[in-house]
Amino acid sequence: MKKSYLYYSIASIVIVASLSSCSKKSGTSEKTGMAYNKREFGGFEVNKKFKRGPGPGLVEIEGGVFVMSGSAINVAGEELSNYNHKRETTVSSFYMDETEVSNTNWLEYLNWIRTNYPADHEYYYNELPDTLVWRRPLSYNEPYVDNYLRHPAYQDYPVVGVTWEQADRYCAWRTDRVNELLLREKGYMTSFKDLNGTGNSNAAAASTNNSRGAFNTEIYLSGQYDDKGKKAMKDLNPANAGNAAGAANTGGRSGATRNVRLEDGIIKQPYRLPTEAEWEYAALGLIGNTQYENINANKIYPWNGLGLSSAKRNTRGLILANFKRTKGDYMGVGGSLNDKGGLTVGVRSYMPNDFGLYNMAGNVNEWVADVYRAKTFEAADAFNPYRGNYYQDKKVADPISGKIEIDKYNRPVLTDAKSYKKQTWAEKQAAAPAATTPTSNTYADQRGYRDKANELYGEITLVTDKSRVYKGGSWDDQALWLNPATRRFLQQDESTADIGFRCAMTMLGASEIRSTGKPQFKPKPARAFKSR
Repeated sequence: MKKSYLYYSIASIVIVASLSSCSKKSGTSEKTGMAYNKREFGGFEVNKKFKRGPGPGLVEIEGGVFVMSGSAINVAGEELSNYNHKRETTVSSFYMDETEVSNTNWLEYLNWIRTNYPADHEYYYNELPDTLVWRRPLSYNEPYVDNYLRHPAYQDYPVVGVTWEQADRYCAWRTDRVNELLLREKGYMTSFKDLNGTGNSNAAAASTNNSRGAFNTEIYLSGQYDDKGKKAMKDLNPANAGNAAGAANTGGRSGATRNVRLEDGIIKQPYRLPTEAEWEYAALGLIGNTQYENINANKIYPWNGLGLSSAKRNTRGLILANFKRTKGDYMGVGGSLNDKGGLTVGVRSYMPNDFGLYNMAGNVNEWVADVYRAKTFEAADAFNPYRGNYYQDKKVADPISGKIEIDKYNRPVLTDAKSYKKQTWAEKQAAAPAATTPTSNTYADQRGYRDKANELYGEITLVTDKSRVYKGGSWDDQALWLNPATRRFLQQDESTADIGFRCAMTMLGASEIRSTGKPQFKPKPARAFKSR
C-alpha cells in the first residue's frame, strides 16, 4: 500500500509541475516574449483560466448538422407552407432554457419594474401580459382572465398573452439581472447587501452607486457605470498605477481598480429568443439517436417512435405531451385523465427530450426570433440560418470621450447601422455630427432581404417584416403541430392564449461540449521564450 501511495504521490507532483509549467508558458507572448498580466510590461491582460458555462435556467445544446424540416409528415391536401423547405443545415452549439418561461418568472420581471420605477406606470403597463386572450365568445374562460397570471395555482404554468416584442424585452432584462447578480455576488461590484443598505460597511458608497440608475450590461462594459466592489479587478495599466480612486469602496485596498471587461470572460452573453433553426434542432433532439456520426433512427416528435403515448410499463398509454387529441378532447375522460391538462400544464410536465428540454411539443407554442417567410430556407445560409437581421449601432453622445447615449431606463440608445464594414476614422468623425438624423437602412434592416412582401401587403399577402415565427404546438392544437418542422406566424405585437416562449444564449468557443472519452488531437504546448 505504501508503494502504491508513493507512486500516486509522485504522479501527482509531476502533474502539478507540468500544469505549473504550462501556466508559466501561457503567461508569455509567443510572438513578442512579453509577459502577460504584468504592469511592468504594459499591463496587457490575458485570462487563461476561462471556463465557460450556461447562465441560470439554461442547458447545453451541442450543435451539428441536421435536415431542417426532415421530420415533416406530408399529408395529402396539406399546405406546404406549414413546413420549412427541406435543407441540410448546421447549427452552432448554444444554450437553451430547460423550460418555458413561467408566470412566476414574468411576475418577477413585473416586480422589478414596480420596485425600480414605481412612478413609471406606462413601463409597468406595457409589460403586462394581455390576460384578455383567454376570452372566447362562446366559452366561459373568465376565471383564467382573472387568475391565470397571478394565482399560485398557476405559478409554474407557462406565461401566455405576451407578444414577441415583450418576450424580446424580457430577454434583455434577464441578461442585465444575471450579469448584475454575477458581478455583485463575486465582489466586482458593490454587493446587493450593501447596495440596499442592509450591510454594515459601504452603505454610503452603495447609495451613491444606486443613484446611477438600473444596471445595464452594455453601459457597464462601456465604462459608464462606475461601481467597484471589494474584489474589483486590479488595473494593471502603468498610466493608472498611482490612481487609487475607488479604494474606499474596495475594502480599503490601495491601487487603481477597473470594471470587468469582455476580455475577462466573466460577463454572460445576452439572453435572446432562439432562431428557428436552433429551436427545431433542439426540439428534435437527435443527439440521443446518434452514434459515430450516424443517426440510427429519425424522429417525427421530440421523442422516439411514431406514437403519441408512452410504451413504458409504468406509464403505458399516457400521452407524452399536452395537446388536443381530437376536436373536443383536451384532457381525456374524467377518472382516467390522459394528458392531464385542460389548458396549459406546469413547465416541467412530461418527460424531457434527449437534450433535457421540457415541453418542446405541446403545452404552448413558442416564439422564435425569425421573421416569417414561406420560402426563407430555400435561400438562407446553411450555417446558422436566420431571417430577421436588423443591424444597429450604439449612438455616440460624445465623439471625443466615446461615451454612448443612454435613455431614461439607463439603456443605450440605438440607431440604424451606417455601414456594412468598418469605417475609416475620418468617415466616423464626419458622421458623428449627423448621428441624430435618420440614415438609410440599406445595411441596418435585412429582414426583407430580396423580398417584395412588404410592397404587396394587403394585396396578395398578410406577411410583413413584423410577422414572426412560432413553433411547437400547444394545448389547443392537434397532433399535426407537435412536429418540430411545423411553423406558423403572428404579428410581433399580437399575442394569444397558446403562445409562450423560452430563451437561448450563444455559446462561445469550441463546438464540442464534452471531449472525455472521445479521440482528440493533442497539439504540442507553446515553447517558452527566453531572452538572450
